[in-house]
Amino acid sequence: MAFLHPHFFWLLVLIPISIFFYFLRDKYQYSSIIFTLPKKNVSYGWRSKLYHVLFVLRILSIILIVFALARPQSTTVSTDTLKKEGIDIMIAMDVSTSMLAEDFKPNRLEAAKELAIEFIKKRQNDRIGLVIYSGESFTQCPLTTDHDIVINMMKKVKTGLIDDGTAIGLGLANCVNRLKDSKADSKIIILLTDGENNTGFIDPITAADIAREYSIQTYTVGVGSYGTAPYPAGVDIFGNTMYLDVPAQIDEDMLSIVADTTNGIYFRADKKSELAKVYQEINSLQKTEIEELKFYSVTEKYFLFCCLAFICFLLELVLNYSVLKRIV
Repeated sequence: MAFLHPHFFWLLVLIPISIFFYFLRDKYQYSSIIFTLPKKNVSYGWRSKLYHVLFVLRILSIILIVFALARPQSTTVSTDTLKKEGIDIMIAMDVSTSMLAEDFKPNRLEAAKELAIEFIKKRQNDRIGLVIYSGESFTQCPLTTDHDIVINMMKKVKTGLIDDGTAIGLGLANCVNRLKDSKADSKIIILLTDGENNTGFIDPITAADIAREYSIQTYTVGVGSYGTAPYPAGVDIFGNTMYLDVPAQIDEDMLSIVADTTNGIYFRADKKSELAKVYQEINSLQKTEIEELKFYSVTEKYFLFCCLAFICFLLELVLNYSVLKRIV
């Protein structure tokens, strides 16, 4: 409950003053009776003991009137979304066989998928699509607000779906093609790779120039530990997985140029926790604007206090002229 005119509560200061003068007067009247009448003639019946009820009712009436003057109100708020300016996001996922390296647990690809899904769940108002690439590139999921579809398609991503290799330029160009006709105020690409561009007919820098023409920001992410990483190279005669130490070959200079060209940022994630931080930072950098329309429904409550004040006043009046009339 809120009060429209709370300054009326200053009138409550009169209550303790009234109580003080009332009991001062009552004490004076009591003393007058004691010294004026013989003690044996002074009688105190039940009506005398209830005499103070009249004053209590009067004080309650005044308090309730003050509350009514302060205009008590209850407010209910309903919210309706007026406008959502979502961001269009394309995720380009490298699915080359090198993403099976196990410097991330269980491997680079599965870790990247898991964290991408967590990122998608946080972007409730955005359209999100998925492109995968290795030796070639194709759209796994077009831009959509149905994130369940994107997540399900992300879960199905694996190596071997297309020819092996790392066609970063093709993956980036495919994302640009999906975003170029978008009417969203903000369009971004998140490109993850653990290698260098070694195939495809589009150079990544050329694709970045095209992205810049369409005002598409690109966040590039180099996935992989520094030095070497254990890569599964088959099984031995006992069925145990054999590993090779494969050096990371991330073209960080190229990825930095791609990001800078499109006014984006390059990140290096050498472990799973760092990759999680990358997604968190991108999530904080790309905020979705949401405008909401709030409706306030105000219900006046002063009538209740007026009724209670009237009841107290009426009760005082009835008692004063009936049961408690002319008390000596």
